[in-house]
Amino acid sequence: MLRERVVEGVREGYVAMQGLIAHGRGECFDYLIGEETIPPALNAERAAVAAMLLAKHPVISVNGNVAALVPGEIIELAKLVNAKIEVNLFYRTREREELIAKVLREHGADKVLGVGDDALCTIPELFSERRRVSCRGIYIADVVLVPLEDGDRTEALRRMGKVVIAIDLNPLSRTSRAASITIVDNVVRAIPNMVRLAREMRNLGRDELMKILADFNNDENLRETIKYIVNRLMKFVSEGVVIEFPK
Repeated sequence: MLRERVVEGVREGYVAMQGLIAHGRGECFDYLIGEETIPPALNAERAAVAAMLLAKHPVISVNGNVAALVPGEIIELAKLVNAKIEVNLFYRTREREELIAKVLREHGADKVLGVGDDALCTIPELFSERRRVSCRGIYIADVVLVPLEDGDRTEALRRMGKVVIAIDLNPLSRTSRAASITIVDNVVRAIPNMVRLAREMRNLGRDELMKILADFNNDENLRETIKYIVNRLMKFVSEGVVIEFPK
């Protein structure tokens, strides 16, 4: 069903063909974690919500795959944490920008940044089309949630001093290692989890939120994620599950 949503996004013109490859690559890692939210991912989701609630200018970056998979949940999260929503694309065309904005508005977005002439500011030292951002959004943001991100822009945003929250099923990717907070979870679970956590945490005091954030260590959380995957695979082996590879 998830694949069909992404395929439909390609047919409608707002998901790039390369988005199909990215989705399939993510599925591979989702199998490794058991297609569920694992404890390190939930810890990262909690820290991410704390960071967004503490932020002065939080922004959620949306590409075609995100618009295809969790448009309504993105809108709900943005409202709960008072974040702006901005379209940002590697394979950028005016048509794709406007189609994604249309999808988001159909799901309740009041304002969508990064479309057309709104993307006038640029991220330094970045040379893909993702360098173009809204001067009212990602450019001035202190915290940016970037589901399904690429490593170059994650590193560039970090160099600008921003807290970058990545949702990436590959704990070994450059994005995962470069982000401030990496959520190793499928976006269709991560965003609804963050919506639930935002409802629970939005009334916490600033000191409580800061403690949640201070107690989180991204490198350690990634190590715990990799340990989880290794232990899960070793359990399969010890229980006699034979994994055969084609010759």
